[in-house]
Amino acid sequence: MNTNSSIIVLLKDKNKELEEVIINKKSRAFSSVNGNIKVDVASSIFKSVQSSVDLLEKLPRVQLSSDKEKVSLVGKGNPLIYIDNQKVELRDLKSLSVEDIKTIEIINNPSSKYEAEGRAVILITRKFSKKEGMEITIDETASFKKRFNNYLSVNTVIKRKNTEFKANIGYNMLNPWESSGNNFIIPDYSIVSNYLAESFTKRKQLMYGAGVFHQLSETEDISLNINGRFQDDKDDITTHTFNDDNSLVQNILTLNNNINKRNFLNSFANYNKRFEHMNAKLFGGIQYSHLGENTDSWLKNDFNNTGLNLSQNRNQNFSVDVFSMRTDFEKEFKNEMKLETGLLFLNADAKSKFNVIDYNSNTNNQNINYDFKERNMGGYAQLGGKIKSINYSVGARVENTYIKGRYSGSSADSVDKNYTNFFPKAEINIPIDSSNTISFNYARSIERPNYSSTSQASVYLNPYVTFSRNINLNPTFSSEVSTTFQHKDKYLRLTYYQRKDPVYFSFYYHPEIKLIDFKSINYEKESGFNAELSVPFSYRIWSSSTNLNFIVNKIQDPSASTVESKPYLYYYSNHLFDLPKGFKLSVTGWGFTKRKEGAFDRNALFIMNLAVSKTFFKDLETTLSFNDIFRKMNFNENITVNNINALGLYYTDTREISLSLKYKFGNAKNLKNNSKEVNENTNRIR
Repeated sequence: MNTNSSIIVLLKDKNKELEEVIINKKSRAFSSVNGNIKVDVASSIFKSVQSSVDLLEKLPRVQLSSDKEKVSLVGKGNPLIYIDNQKVELRDLKSLSVEDIKTIEIINNPSSKYEAEGRAVILITRKFSKKEGMEITIDETASFKKRFNNYLSVNTVIKRKNTEFKANIGYNMLNPWESSGNNFIIPDYSIVSNYLAESFTKRKQLMYGAGVFHQLSETEDISLNINGRFQDDKDDITTHTFNDDNSLVQNILTLNNNINKRNFLNSFANYNKRFEHMNAKLFGGIQYSHLGENTDSWLKNDFNNTGLNLSQNRNQNFSVDVFSMRTDFEKEFKNEMKLETGLLFLNADAKSKFNVIDYNSNTNNQNINYDFKERNMGGYAQLGGKIKSINYSVGARVENTYIKGRYSGSSADSVDKNYTNFFPKAEINIPIDSSNTISFNYARSIERPNYSSTSQASVYLNPYVTFSRNINLNPTFSSEVSTTFQHKDKYLRLTYYQRKDPVYFSFYYHPEIKLIDFKSINYEKESGFNAELSVPFSYRIWSSSTNLNFIVNKIQDPSASTVESKPYLYYYSNHLFDLPKGFKLSVTGWGFTKRKEGAFDRNALFIMNLAVSKTFFKDLETTLSFNDIFRKMNFNENITVNNINALGLYYTDTREISLSLKYKFGNAKNLKNNSKEVNENTNRIR
């Protein structure tokens, strides 16, 4: 009896309450459903990338321009970018901390609820905390390229019951380098002109952001967010030019000293409401964005070693303000049908000022002010459901666009457009069995010119070549049909597309002023076929994602000489290894074979990236990265347009060794009972 009692007492002494249970599940960085690729950023090595734009560049099919101002998807052109419910531009993404990103999804066949401007969508979902208290993350990245670059950011999350507050601030000291050149032959005027430009920039960036998310009830929430960026550039461009004009040979050295200041602001407010009694959802959002830019340039030329002389002073100002609001409503019926409708209003106002003083003539020979206004209104309806085992979705958007552009002092509008367009979309998914599905899609979309195309700013490369904007660009209309066969998490998609008025670079020679004008124009048409194969793979410590695109693309215009289009291959393969002692290794290779696309002849590429990461002391995450190991990120582009043969050369500063340190601290603790009350899926648009 005494023995039993002692045992009972001993058991009581050892009895303790478990404060939390942590279940560790190995997550895959890449997954795919219905031909869409989803990337888990928060739980993978990708969370250590220094900026959100650099993060995009590491994903399959995503391509950035050399100045990282434009993004495109292989086989899809320029995609829409969404952060949660709101459509944003690439410049908005530059102010978003990687620490705030949960997932990125590449949607190849977006439904009618997305704006019609784009054949694909890059959907970014932000994180919302499951912990109560405060957590602070300090992120420091030292990057070694041609010159040293440094990224420093601090992110704070404070959560109290149903309210979450986020704030971040970052300061970057960057020293980017780039080089470009062109070899021109103009046989009609017996001209051979070659230049090679090299740019070194000292760039300071101050990034900031703040946001609050509040759960009003289990079915209702509201969020407010603001982020922005101040940027100062001191850019020195050195250009060496050889110009042979009817045997008059000149060697010119051009120095272009630029001071550029940019400020960017993006803010939005969202409201979500679920009506459980009628199985419906309502979303409302407003957004305001502002971009202001000022550039002062001093240009000097040295002709045939006679000494540098001040040639021009250019002052260029550009600003754009965009206000938009949208509402979306969706209702599900008992027969598995879903009706989705919504409205959109957008208003943009851009102003551009361009002043040039030409010291050779000692006159203020250019003083241009240009105002641009655009209004876009749209609405959509989409019906989806299920007939037996077949899922379907049909919908359409109607969008009206009104544009006016006028130069100061002019009594007439230089641009006056008012057009309404209809964009149907349809999708059918037919399950073959539990592992295989086949789907069919049709979509019509539009790509409107960027607001920056209204800027009167131009880049002076040398006395014979300038790069300028084109305010007369028309939108590009695309139609495409596709079919996708999905086997578990692997898929094969076949797509045929046609595009009217696609936008590409062109050259035009003005003999009266002996100047080559380099700018974007609308080409007549583009068509092509794309076969995409996506193969994720996982085995023990190894997981990978491989994408192959077999493409035939033809770009045509009466002004451009067209060569035979030939198939080429885009390939992307990422491999992640969970190594002993907590080390993680990432190996990524991607590239193109040689591309002949009608008007354009482009070179092959092969890029290799490596990254190794490990977490020390539970809270210190370290990542060592090696990008573009073989220094192959160089582009060649050959085109003959308007009887000008141009061979473009573009060199980028992507070979990099970087070390990232990320440290978290605070008093955040897992919530015990309100996990069901936290609505992490603020992105209603899926």
